[in-house]
Amino acid sequence: MSDAHGGMPPRNARPFANVLEAVGWTPLIRLNRVTDGARSPVFAKAEFFNPGGSVKDRIGLAMIEDAERSGRLKPGGTIVEGTSGNTGVGLAIAAAIRGYHCIFTMPDKMSEEKVRLLRAFGAEVIVTPTAVPPDHPDNYVQTAKRIVGETPGAILADQFYNPVNPQAHYATTGPEIWEQTEGRITHLVASAGTGGTVSGTGKYLKERNPAVRIIAGDPPGSIFAHYHATGIKGEGAPYKVEGIGNDKLPSTLDFSVIDEYHTVSDRDAFGMGRRLTREEGLFVGGSAGLNVWLASRIAREVDDPDACIVCILPDTGERYLSKMYNEDWMRENRLLEPERLTAGEMVARKDGGAPALVSIERSTTVREALRLVTEYDISQLPVCDGDTCIGSVPESALMARIIEDQSALDQPVDSIMEAAFPVVDGVLPMSGVSRLLTRQCPAVLVRSDGALRGIITRYDVVRYLTP
Repeated sequence: MSDAHGGMPPRNARPFANVLEAVGWTPLIRLNRVTDGARSPVFAKAEFFNPGGSVKDRIGLAMIEDAERSGRLKPGGTIVEGTSGNTGVGLAIAAAIRGYHCIFTMPDKMSEEKVRLLRAFGAEVIVTPTAVPPDHPDNYVQTAKRIVGETPGAILADQFYNPVNPQAHYATTGPEIWEQTEGRITHLVASAGTGGTVSGTGKYLKERNPAVRIIAGDPPGSIFAHYHATGIKGEGAPYKVEGIGNDKLPSTLDFSVIDEYHTVSDRDAFGMGRRLTREEGLFVGGSAGLNVWLASRIAREVDDPDACIVCILPDTGERYLSKMYNEDWMRENRLLEPERLTAGEMVARKDGGAPALVSIERSTTVREALRLVTEYDISQLPVCDGDTCIGSVPESALMARIIEDQSALDQPVDSIMEAAFPVVDGVLPMSGVSRLLTRQCPAVLVRSDGALRGIITRYDVVRYLTP
């Protein structure tokens, strides 16, 4: 941090023998805008700089070399793994260099980009259902185990139970962060899928300085955060962020290393991931968004300019173009922040078949008011004098008066008129309109260019919020 290279040799200063030598020594980058003014500095370990675009490149070669040393993997053999995509890429790159065939199983919630990427490396990809228990025969891990038993010369990389996984991070990720921060790191924020990154890196950092806080983030349907807090496994539930969290407890996740575990929603994770791209120029996935959202929260809580918070950016956003960077997918899954809709835009969007504004005069009869309510299926009738609202006739009051006295049908509506509706300007955000709408005030009128243009009722707002 004190000079251009943080005390280490410049990256890529010499030729590499092959692409595997490019794994590791990913940059540590200061986050400036997405921390929203927090005084505690936050740095991001940009793992998408690895040749395969993710932190999992670190464990691919390590697991293959261990299998070679043990004699389990022989020349021309097959590597099988259940993967969310990134571990498969790390294994596929190493396998391409070493001459092995790969078969990967993957849950169907993973993006199509990941499937195509693995196939581009020559791997065979088998997609399995997401919504099955971890011990179900169709679960992606169980499917991988079955394939190993059916395929001569095949081994299971077994990232969830292979001790080489956290050892690879203990040997590389931890020392890199320690050197890049010159030993000043105070907090590490990461998330766990297999747990290798947070366990191996956290163990190394705590050995160097026991005061370093290891903080993990978890999606809402994962069992990790609940297990860390209670010691009870619990039941998993579906969530959208890929590659982290789990409905089983892998042996590669060392809970004793983790000081805090926090749950972060899909909406917050994806929202921060998109902010990182647009505000920091860091094109990342949802797990990176989850880590940075949590790191930013920790930074505000710590509120110390001498702190040094490091978070992991596990992979590149190119894996998620069809999902978190797809506006339609985000809307379908209700993961976008609410639109900054104005009152005027809300009036323009209404498509119930009625005119934008159906109003009456003080002299209009109750009979005519009833006809308008019935014809246009509306619940609120403003009473206007030109472009000034002087009162209102709710459907409920109209019906109650007719039931009570049928002769009222030919009386003017001012006999049952209630309070006038508030009038707002068309540029007012809907958040401001919503604050005006109460049980006592069921509608507001919208004015634009000096004229009344439409009406927004409580029902309109509810229908907009629950498409």
